[in-house]
Amino acid sequence: MSDDYSIKDIYQGGYSSLEPSVEDTPTRYRMSAGSFGLTTDPRNANVLQEVSSKLSTGVKQIEVSAISPDIFESIPNRDLKEINRLSKLTGVDISVHGPIIEASGMTKEGFTESGRIAAERQMNSAVERSHEINPDGNIPVTFHSSAILPGMIKQKEDEEVAETYIINPESGQINKIPLKKRSFHGEGDMNVEKELEKINEDGWNNQITNLGYATERANSFIQDSNYLKHGADAEKRDKKELSPEEERASQMYDIGENYLKDSYRKLKELYETVNNYGTDKDKIALQNLNSRISSKVDEINNIPDNGKKIILMQEVIKDGLDTMTHKIPIPPQIYESLDKFTKEKTIETFGNVAFNSYKKFGDKAPIISIENPPVGQAFSRGGELKKIVEESRKKFVERAVKEGISESDAKLQAEKLLGVTWDVGHINMLRKHGYEDKDIVKETGEVAPLVKHVHLSDNFGFEHTELPMGMGNVPIKEIMEKLGKKGFEAKKIIEAGNWWQHFKSPPVQETLEAFGSPIYSMKMTPYWNQAYGMHQGYFSGYGQMLPQTNYETFGAGFSQLPAELGGQRHGAEGSRMSNRGME
Repeated sequence: MSDDYSIKDIYQGGYSSLEPSVEDTPTRYRMSAGSFGLTTDPRNANVLQEVSSKLSTGVKQIEVSAISPDIFESIPNRDLKEINRLSKLTGVDISVHGPIIEASGMTKEGFTESGRIAAERQMNSAVERSHEINPDGNIPVTFHSSAILPGMIKQKEDEEVAETYIINPESGQINKIPLKKRSFHGEGDMNVEKELEKINEDGWNNQITNLGYATERANSFIQDSNYLKHGADAEKRDKKELSPEEERASQMYDIGENYLKDSYRKLKELYETVNNYGTDKDKIALQNLNSRISSKVDEINNIPDNGKKIILMQEVIKDGLDTMTHKIPIPPQIYESLDKFTKEKTIETFGNVAFNSYKKFGDKAPIISIENPPVGQAFSRGGELKKIVEESRKKFVERAVKEGISESDAKLQAEKLLGVTWDVGHINMLRKHGYEDKDIVKETGEVAPLVKHVHLSDNFGFEHTELPMGMGNVPIKEIMEKLGKKGFEAKKIIEAGNWWQHFKSPPVQETLEAFGSPIYSMKMTPYWNQAYGMHQGYFSGYGQMLPQTNYETFGAGFSQLPAELGGQRHGAEGSRMSNRGME
């Protein structure tokens, strides 16, 4: 044998089957084939058919994806129960991607608490129906942390965000405000806190100024026309015709009275604003005001419109204005950061949904796994998602303790039933804002201890596309290493919608090749990225078993019977009843 002879590649096309390098794979990270799962088509409510078709690919995990609320509502319960039986028969684990619902309750029209409660009820329903798929275990149900809310994503090179959103909880309306450097001396750079303080101060001062102006105008009209008004009233009682001056005075008095009533109404609104958003010191000032004016208010409410009622209203407004102007030193903080406000509402919803699930199903309650939406939407960053999960767990514990559950048990259940679905393609979209691999990996580190579920999709960081891993620039090797044990244990669902759309084939083979998954279960060579040089390829099943044409051609069934006997052939042509041999 020649000295330079060596056996290097046992399998055709393998770079080194004896000492394979993970660097040969697009992802530079190796995962076994059993780690991956597929998602059903989110556009199709026939999830039973979808799950059945995905079984032929050989995956051991399938996610029922019904992200559109109307699609989810179109899935019959019988199909969910049938999926349960199918999963038991095949040994496949099933998870659910719930409908994308805005957990905060915010809509394009604004916020209402009734809207938040409706969102919570819809999510409760999705969780309860998901339980039908796996009544004996903790099925993971993924919800997006946000559906429609904008996120404040600054460009990496910028020190502060260029704009922010604020909300008036009283009206539920949202406004976008720029955060720009002021050129006037002493203004300096603006930030969210300073801008909110300025907006609240300006808004409060405007309301006080408008109330004072309207009251002064009312009093002026009433005072200037009062004398002639009394004369006009006397003339009317005597059924005499009014002079032009008396007619004008009567009109001015009525206008002044309407202005005064409007001022009185605005004072009551200001009172409620301070009561809802003021400090404890402010509320003491309100109590003192209330004690001074209560008897006058009672009289105003009980007497008809007359001169005395107007005098009482003037006195109440004067006292109220004085209190609002001099006894409320810090304007009520009516406007809030939209991010802060909706985060609190989102936490409330997720905490309630998880607890409602636990209360109904106990130890077999579904797991609420909160997913980061595409970058650009609210709560898409690792730190934001971490806070939502941790605070939702606290909300869960608060409710549980009120229901008589021990705090220690409640914490254990909260940690079990609330976690993170980390979508690697969504977080990669930070690239459009100037972020790099190390920044994306850092975001992953924020949520790593909370991860229960992983969504795998690749892209180039600019559009929300979904390709098999290894076809974009998601730093999946570094992400998986940062997730560590949590990432290894989590279900990893391939979301490759754009691949399905354009290439019309399952993304399983491409994923196995990208991760250099072992072909055999021994976790050794050959790997799927070496398979292109082999004679065989990835086999994903036969498709439809025993198709109808087999029965029609070979007669191995009842389809050849005439229609009156339950068959499909008219006149028994070619059937067992045709007096001819089987065709």
